[in-house]
Amino acid sequence: MMKNAILSLLAAAAIAAPAHCKKLEPHVWPEVGVETKINFPNQGAIRNFEADGNEGIWLEDRQRRWYYAELLGGCQELNFAQAIGFDTRGSATFDKFSTIIVAGDKCQIASLVTANKPLPRKERQKLRKQALAAGKDVAAPSN
Repeated sequence: MMKNAILSLLAAAAIAAPAHCKKLEPHVWPEVGVETKINFPNQGAIRNFEADGNEGIWLEDRQRRWYYAELLGGCQELNFAQAIGFDTRGSATFDKFSTIIVAGDKCQIASLVTANKPLPRKERQKLRKQALAAGKDVAAPSN
């Protein structure tokens, strides 16, 4: 009888679990573009990243909050990186004084701000191409 009670409880829990499990929505900041920091980046606080060419990088933390780190002078291999490292120089926070390590190269952060989730890569590339095409349509002034 005890076995049946335990089995029925387990079955009920298995059926009820999917009702409580739902896809987490990305966090929306009250203000975007505010200088900030990420605590404990070397202990799993950063769960995802998305390169913005060689000029910057979006970072996602455990709570699905997004940040944008602008790089000082760019980072050559960033757009192709499968993994990155974080050098906080002994501090427990990742901020504008930190660096990221990509393929053995250190890339200095110029600023780290709160951000919205980035557009998918294909959409960003399409927008860049449109912006370049619009810029080519404008003729340079002649003397």
